[in-house]
Amino acid sequence: MGDILHALPAVTALRIAHPEWIIDWVVEPKWSALLATQGATSRDTASSASRQPVVDRIHLAPAKEWGKRPLSPQTILELRALRRCIRENHYDAAIDFQGAVRSAMFGRFAGCPLIGEAKPREWAARWLFSEHVATTGAHVIQQDYELAAAIAADSLKPVQPWLPFDPRAEAWAESLLASTPGQPSVLINPGAGWGAKRWPVERYAAVAKALVGHGYRVLVNAGPDEEPIAEIIVNETGRAATLLPPSLENLIGVTRRVSLVIAGDTGPLHLACALGKPVVGIYGPTDPCRNGPFGTRFKVLRHPASVRDHARREEPEAGLLTIQPGEVLVAAEELLKLESAP
Repeated sequence: MGDILHALPAVTALRIAHPEWIIDWVVEPKWSALLATQGATSRDTASSASRQPVVDRIHLAPAKEWGKRPLSPQTILELRALRRCIRENHYDAAIDFQGAVRSAMFGRFAGCPLIGEAKPREWAARWLFSEHVATTGAHVIQQDYELAAAIAADSLKPVQPWLPFDPRAEAWAESLLASTPGQPSVLINPGAGWGAKRWPVERYAAVAKALVGHGYRVLVNAGPDEEPIAEIIVNETGRAATLLPPSLENLIGVTRRVSLVIAGDTGPLHLACALGKPVVGIYGPTDPCRNGPFGTRFKVLRHPASVRDHARREEPEAGLLTIQPGEVLVAAEELLKLESAP
């Protein structure tokens, strides 16, 4: 989710610079809602453009499922079908924004020049690239702009990314918040991709309880298998906080309407940035200079002793544990005051 949201500003800028181009995307099915609403097939009309605003076609690649059964006949058949579908579009160029061997392999399916970073996330991916771009930006979003610009030597201007508009999800989000009109809402996402990035749920609960006491509407988002964590927060607030159902479309609709998002280095934080919402980022083993909030008002909390480390450890990183609920509340209140100022 985060990788897509980091690449989306650059691809949106490419779409604006070249509206006549065909731009397609290979994506995991569960993240396709970041590019198109359910049932959308094109962006040819004003109505469909709001549902699928950036790309013309989406190629679905359930790579994680394939990884569980890499040598099965079914996986091989599905990979061949994807390769055939991509190849028959006769692309002029492909970009690997993710910098992984897997994503580079899909780029090679196109049978055209593949552009990637000179120093990709996974070093072995470099050998699959036809063209290597030596990026200079500190943040991954800046690096993705440089990759996109390499297609036609463009000077791409930074833009707010375009996300799809799902009428049903937007109506649901509107009705959810209609019961508390005028009350500022704060979205909390307590989960993270792995344990070392996850600030203790008890501290998120303390922040949520204090925000409820200060008169804010608190919403809690739970990623896959994170509902028990989110329930702890809801229970600690005496059920005053609202647990969101697990739906990416609904999350987009709700995030468009909240006043602030509090989260670690996770997809929902990057979604808030993409939608221009203020965020409080709670960081530990990942570097906010590269993966932190971007393009919006934000405050990042990270202990100076935290060391960049992408090892998938289960226990929270030591520096992360030094951050206290009071610090998060101070940061949140400062941003909320700015948000409500005339």
